Amino acid sequence: MRYKELRAVAEYLRNFKRLNDIQRVGDNLIRAQFDKTEIFFDLGRSKNLIYMRDDFVKTKHYNAPFDKVLAKFCKKSFIEKIELDEKDKILRIHCAQRSSYKEQKAILQLEFTGRHANAVIVDEKGKVLEALHHDFHRDLKPGRPLIAPVPPKKLDRSSWKPDDMEAYLHKVYEEERQKRLSVLKSAKLLQLNKQKAKLQELLEGLEKEEELSQEADEVERQANIVLANIHAIKPYQKEFVGKDFEGEDVAIPLPKEAKSAAHAADLLFAKAKKLRQKAKNIHIRRQNLQEKIDFLEKKAQIVRNAKRIEDIELLFHKLATKESKKDKNYEKYIIDGYPVYIGKNRQGNVELLKKAKAGDIWMHLKDLPSAHVIIQTNKQNLPEHILRTAAELCAKFSVKHGGRYLVDYTQRRNVKPKEGSNVEYVKYKTIGVII
Repeated sequence: MRYKELRAVAEYLRNFKRLNDIQRVGDNLIRAQFDKTEIFFDLGRSKNLIYMRDDFVKTKHYNAPFDKVLAKFCKKSFIEKIELDEKDKILRIHCAQRSSYKEQKAILQLEFTGRHANAVIVDEKGKVLEALHHDFHRDLKPGRPLIAPVPPKKLDRSSWKPDDMEAYLHKVYEEERQKRLSVLKSAKLLQLNKQKAKLQELLEGLEKEEELSQEADEVERQANIVLANIHAIKPYQKEFVGKDFEGEDVAIPLPKEAKSAAHAADLLFAKAKKLRQKAKNIHIRRQNLQEKIDFLEKKAQIVRNAKRIEDIELLFHKLATKESKKDKNYEKYIIDGYPVYIGKNRQGNVELLKKAKAGDIWMHLKDLPSAHVIIQTNKQNLPEHILRTAAELCAKFSVKHGGRYLVDYTQRRNVKPKEGSNVEYVKYKTIGVII
């Protein structure tokens, strides 16, 4: 962000009287509500931006010391002054919280200084209350006097002002959204494709159930022939040569560890049983691998269709990804601090019904086959944006085509499991989503 742009934004912000809400909504992203207008301050190390957007949905929750101090001193405050540093791209918002019995003041300093961008909250005496980043090259510990960053040698101080500031700030967002979305999609699709390739390799490397079943039949047939000719086989004999039940010549190798004909038959029967169990296990393993591949493809489809960066970041939340790696039949996501679980398959849906507490929220597409969704509530009332985002996930992981879908939801106590993952439910509400 150039100095002349920041100067124009500072002038625009001076039109507002109150800072009704302010919070961090991304690792380096702050959303502020000036009167009734939302403005975003992006302090990312690669690019510093100020923009406006109409499609924001909160998916991340932050509760670090910086976030607590930001809310304590700046939320629901009056704006006393907004100033721009003369030597650097630093914007200062002077906040005052007033009540009938006290007043507290603070300054929110937003530093659009490239890779050292930061947000620092200081008191009236210029002492640090808290900082977004505590860098090694600059002492920003609480209680210390604020040390200004090293100013740039040159600033673009030319005259500039857009005809419509709000239209300009929306344009900044749209241009950046397209760039970041394209890069993020490519990176995440590559990641998902690598995961799918590994699973596909495992799937293709599995033995064929039909071949194992045929081998089991043949070994069992040999066991029966040995059993029928038990009188003709000597102890520790290596091979039985004779006739099968159709009168055809056969040569059956006998197990080396067999001490007698009866023992040889038992060992062959045991081998046949083991082969059948292996075929059954491979069928289950094959089904499990295919379900994982299908789920990753659904995830990839969501990434390809995403219109917002948050829609993709939600799928790859670090805490959720860590738990989901435990080879479970359901996936965990974090929406603004609330754990949300989605069944990957029928077994996952069943497990979620067992896992959920009575007060948790259960979701399912209305009148359509659907993944089950559980929102852990901890007995709290859910904000509307949590319900809507979870309902969108439910639809995205359940259908192949975009459109408008209805999602039913109710407390888990109102859901009665039936055969398999089928359920009956009462006392539900319905929310419409477009994906």
